[in-house]
Amino acid sequence: MCGIVGVLGNHEVAPILVEALKRLEYRGYDSAGIATINDGHLDRRRAVGKLINLSDKLVHEPLRGKSGIGHTRWATHGSPSEGNAHPHKAGPVAVVHNGIIENFAELRSELAGEGFAAETQTDTETVALLAQMYIARGMTPVEAAFTAIDRLEGAFALAFLFDGEADLIVAARKGSPLAIGWGEGEMFVGSDAFALAPMTDRVTYLEEGDRAVVTRQGAEIFDAAGHRANRAVTRIEDIDGQVEKGGHKHWMSKEIAEQPSVMADVLGHYLGSGTLKFPEGDLDFTGIDRVIMVACGTGYYSCFVAKYWMETLAQIPVEVDIASEFRYREPPLSDRTLAVFVSQSGETADTLAAMRFAAGKCRIASIVNVAQSSIAREADLALPILAGREISVASTKAFTCQLMVLALMAIKAAADRGTLTAAALADRIAALRTLPALASQALAAGPQINALSQELSEAHDVLFLGRGAMYPLALEGALKMKELSYIHAEGYASGELKHGPIALIDSHVPVIVMAPSDHLFDKTVSNMQEVMARGGKVLLVTDAAGADKAGHGCWGVIRMPEADPMFAPVLYAIPAQQIAYHTAIAKGTDVDQPRNLAKSVTVE
Repeated sequence: MCGIVGVLGNHEVAPILVEALKRLEYRGYDSAGIATINDGHLDRRRAVGKLINLSDKLVHEPLRGKSGIGHTRWATHGSPSEGNAHPHKAGPVAVVHNGIIENFAELRSELAGEGFAAETQTDTETVALLAQMYIARGMTPVEAAFTAIDRLEGAFALAFLFDGEADLIVAARKGSPLAIGWGEGEMFVGSDAFALAPMTDRVTYLEEGDRAVVTRQGAEIFDAAGHRANRAVTRIEDIDGQVEKGGHKHWMSKEIAEQPSVMADVLGHYLGSGTLKFPEGDLDFTGIDRVIMVACGTGYYSCFVAKYWMETLAQIPVEVDIASEFRYREPPLSDRTLAVFVSQSGETADTLAAMRFAAGKCRIASIVNVAQSSIAREADLALPILAGREISVASTKAFTCQLMVLALMAIKAAADRGTLTAAALADRIAALRTLPALASQALAAGPQINALSQELSEAHDVLFLGRGAMYPLALEGALKMKELSYIHAEGYASGELKHGPIALIDSHVPVIVMAPSDHLFDKTVSNMQEVMARGGKVLLVTDAAGADKAGHGCWGVIRMPEADPMFAPVLYAIPAQQIAYHTAIAKGTDVDQPRNLAKSVTVE
């Protein structure tokens, strides 16, 4: 969600800001803007839509200067418009902001009474107006920014730029990530290290409540209590090699194709010569009698799959919670509870808030893709999914890597609790080891799925069905279809079809059935026959045995390689992704940046 970049440099800053913002496009946004200081004068340019619109405006209305801030906005308060776009400016102050200021209405009313009236619909403008008011009362820019920050309630990452101050950016974070980059006579601010990578490989991650005074000579950081803080400088790896499309038309296509290799990376990290390699002593299930898994969106469905694995293999009860609901029901937690928080970015606001609710009440593990993220740093134990950078908004390789780590966690739990024999554990590990090669075979269904998706793209509604651990895959398949193609789709447990949704069935509603030939296959086929008896057209995703047994009469059959039924959901994620991808291509939608969506959701 929203991206921030700030530069105190030695060269013209406008093109540098725009290029850095391009690296944040994957987060999702609907407007963009920059502000610079030139000869002591603060000015800005903003545009609605893609960054190319801002670039076009800068050709005709250039901004000079070597100091500046920039922003890509995902609308929360106020519609996407140039007036609501960041940076927001109030007198001598410009501000960019990620997050939500929860008390903006009260502050706006107070400011209006002091003669500082709002001109936009946004909460962010309130921050700029507060700083303007405090400067008018005689405060320095830093004092004004800090005093304004003290008034704010909610979540935010902020960067301030001031008229007449070409060597100053004030930055702050609370609930939304922000990093400071270190250069030689230059300094940088960014939402994440990826935005700063072309400019520096040395980054300091601000901690919760931190604020910083940044000049070209360095950064002075203060903690939430106002004390000077010594935050570590981290050297980031070269990540540019991970962000080439490699001949693929879309990032999503590339990331789908990368799944066999990143799945193998997970196995290499967590498995030695047939043995589990979790951090020694940090994940012991012998004292755990309950597991709670918490996540949002696709991560929630990975947890839902893991519930089946954990309960079956380790005989331990598992609850799965949507992060945005978890803390509001105030679940009872104990020192015998393990809470697992799953987030691709490690900055998902709802998940981070849920984890902070659980902190101190139970043992906390996180499963993340970004090792330096807030969720990784604040957990008792952080388990990386090793998916590499995922650019497309719709998660693909991160989902399958989450599943791989969760499967290994379930096997670890079974080993600790003694619920499987040594031979059975070895069989489970051996089954996981086959998945990267099987995933390569599964990708071969792409051309067939592309052909079927031409007709799917004409549908107004699509249903996905699955039983057992394939039920969460049906939910994930429906989510992908909605995200990418904007076609209404729903996932159901196959047995639930006759309890209401079957009323929707006719010849115009495709039904996609995820059904490997496991012990639940015959029951799933019975539900599928109920669809076909009512004129519904079925697309069956199954293996060769399943296709031979139940493929007759189906509108289409997608054949998957035969896999261990326990871990088939990992494999069947691939056709679910390809169905959504190719349907979206046929519909002509924006595959990598679907409307209204953001990659990293950093507001509640």
